[in-house]
Amino acid sequence: MNRYTRLTFLREILMIIATAIFVLPLYLLIVGSLKSTSEMSTSSAIALPSHLEWSNFIEVLTTTGKNSVVIGFINSVIITGVTLVLLILLSSMTAYVIVRSTRRWANIVFYLFLVGIILPTQLGIVPLYLGARALGLSGSLVGLIIIYTGTFLPLSVFLYATFFRSHPRDYEEAAALDGAGPFRAFWHAVLPLMGPVTATVAILSGLVVWNDFFTPLIFLGGSDYPTLPVVMYEYIGGLNSAWNKIFAVVIVALIPIMIFYMVTQKRLMQGFAGGTKE
Repeated sequence: MNRYTRLTFLREILMIIATAIFVLPLYLLIVGSLKSTSEMSTSSAIALPSHLEWSNFIEVLTTTGKNSVVIGFINSVIITGVTLVLLILLSSMTAYVIVRSTRRWANIVFYLFLVGIILPTQLGIVPLYLGARALGLSGSLVGLIIIYTGTFLPLSVFLYATFFRSHPRDYEEAAALDGAGPFRAFWHAVLPLMGPVTATVAILSGLVVWNDFFTPLIFLGGSDYPTLPVVMYEYIGGLNSAWNKIFAVVIVALIPIMIFYMVTQKRLMQGFAGGTKE
């Protein structure tokens, strides 16, 4: 039986302080977004609002034109969603073939993907932009989705390959005995067991794609498809010191990725621990 000691009490105090430090920025965002402009400048930053100013969110969500948060939100959802679907399908199938193949070229291809992880993305931005423009892919959602998929493919293949190597062939052999071909065995017997690594790939890549500002600014600059970070930049630049509306924009951008993380965090922890679905 564990005894409640002074050391336990001290640990609890430290955990409460650490939690308060991490929660404080989110608290300031929520409180600030619900204050009026005048109250924002006269009251303390940590003080609760005297009246909940929901009109800040209504104004942010009803803005039209170049700074439309709704349009930016829809574009970000399309880019992030399609990129993750392509990334999971392509990287899982590629890693499965590499791991299960007995050919010599499989190891060479795997090491080429490792090189793709090591190379800094910034080095390829200029030639990548020139190539995308020559192919007519700049200024379109399709072009940016292809670029994101190619950028995160090496890391995703590495993660899937690591899991496939630790996964026994029993399920595939059982599926083969039931008459399933290689693709059907992979789709029905192997991929469903890769939930933890799929969640890891989805969260790691999804966070970066959703929050990325630099890449869409270059490849979608001047087009009719701005992403949410680009819209936030334009919107905040035009508001100057209206911090209550700026905080409202930030919260709108945070909500989808926080929901996505809360839904998949259990799988993410399993992925980091190296486990598969039982």
